[in-house]
Amino acid sequence: MAEDSPKRRKANFNEAETEVLIEQVLKHERLLFAAGPGRASAGQKRKVWELIRHKVNPVAACPRDVEDLKKRWRDLKRRDRSKLCRLSQGCGPPAPPALGLLLAPEELPPAAAPPA
Repeated sequence: MAEDSPKRRKANFNEAETEVLIEQVLKHERLLFAAGPGRASAGQKRKVWELIRHKVNPVAACPRDVEDLKKRWRDLKRRDRSKLCRLSQGCGPPAPPALGLLLAPEELPPAAAPPA
């Protein structure tokens, strides 16, 4: 029955892929997500995402395209923010040390902000 399906699901991102993705996106964060007059053009952003794809694919379980990487990044950000939201409301387990990895310091609630 699997042969009849037109498209198979890709493998989940492994830990190495996720680490490389986070490292590279944070390295190029200003170029990818800056707003205002100094922001990058769509072509520049596309080139940066392609560069990130070339860094992720050597450690990937299966070949990833740019859309896969963008979706994974959005999911990581959403998950991190929802964890912070739950923690700032006082429910849930204590925050892991790297919880604020994907958030800017101004986005962290006062209790979760790293010491200055």
